[in-house]
Amino acid sequence: MSTSPRRSRHPAPAAAGGGVLGRLIDLSPAEFARDVWARTALYTPRAGDFSDLFSADAVDELVSRRGLRTPFLRVAKDGSTLPDTSFTSSAGVGATIPDQLDDTAVWRAFADGATLVLQALQRTWQPLGDFVAGLSSDLGHPVQANAYVTPPQNRGFDDHYDVHDVFVLQIQGTKRWLIHEPVHPDPLRDEPWTDRRSAVAEAAKGEARIDTVLGPGDTLYLPRGWLHSAQAQGAVSIHLTLGIHTWTRYVLAEQLVQAALAMLRDDPRMRTTLPLGTGEPDEEIDVVRRLLGAAVEGADSAPLFHRARRGQGRPAPLGPLAQFDAVHGLRPDSAVRLRAGLQARLEGRCLRTRVGWLEFPESDLPPVTRLLDGDVRTAQDLGIALVRRLLRAGVLVPAEP
Repeated sequence: MSTSPRRSRHPAPAAAGGGVLGRLIDLSPAEFARDVWARTALYTPRAGDFSDLFSADAVDELVSRRGLRTPFLRVAKDGSTLPDTSFTSSAGVGATIPDQLDDTAVWRAFADGATLVLQALQRTWQPLGDFVAGLSSDLGHPVQANAYVTPPQNRGFDDHYDVHDVFVLQIQGTKRWLIHEPVHPDPLRDEPWTDRRSAVAEAAKGEARIDTVLGPGDTLYLPRGWLHSAQAQGAVSIHLTLGIHTWTRYVLAEQLVQAALAMLRDDPRMRTTLPLGTGEPDEEIDVVRRLLGAAVEGADSAPLFHRARRGQGRPAPLGPLAQFDAVHGLRPDSAVRLRAGLQARLEGRCLRTRVGWLEFPESDLPPVTRLLDGDVRTAQDLGIALVRRLLRAGVLVPAEP
């Protein structure tokens, strides 16, 4: 059995200043960033107790009582995903939408050896919503949470790689993981493992870099591209996969070129029709190359990056009734704060957030700048009219006492 070089038997508590990330590893964030992140797999036994995040009871509630629809559940068996129609149906009077989970069909599939994959749990299970938001903040990359529920001695998927990094958190039962080094390092988002199916299958026959059984409280970090497969052992296995949709330089390059092309749309030299009868456009390509290079030098792609980043996540939940009370009960001493997860950014006189943008007069810019630090403020401190406007926009929320 081969394992990762790091196998601490005494995990450090999260209180050591590691934030949410500190719950998952036995390294400091600085050590993780320097030695592990995007470089190598990391197995951490007994990292902590994750029962506050997810459980078997949570699985049963989500499947049988929440009225979930596809694609919040996938069902997989023997390396293939079952059709949605095999485990969904109408939910009866008042809820006739046909793609809701049918708990009887889900049970029968599970009893027959299928793995249940509960997807995007940060949207449907509040403890994971808060956890994922914290991890995304720690890492600076978007994160989603899936749960894999596998019957004993079964596995849902064959050896494969993901195009995003993952943290695996074992919740219940045990699962044997086989990890192999990449056949295609650092795959981009449009380079799935199915493009290299034969190479993946061949590499999976070799000696594993990590061959270990994860038990409750163990974690595993895999950079994108690392091959893996997992099989439940003698009991039902539940594990969480936290998918980290990493930003890359390639994505930044795409955004930079996009910004440069936007600049060139109004350049008469770029709008000019090519000469009649153009056959070999080498000379024209040289002109375009020079113009495009100059545009790239002067382009500002930061707004595109921040717009894309805002689009990758959602702000913290907003209760409409609590917000109504906050607006209509606003007093000078009312305490408010910036809504979490907004990715708020002040660009000139415009505040851009995940819930839209607002433009302000110069006189409002100092209080708007102050509220961006996330501290609790009073309506009197910021200005009652401004606070009322931002509460109505869903940018500010009442601060908890």
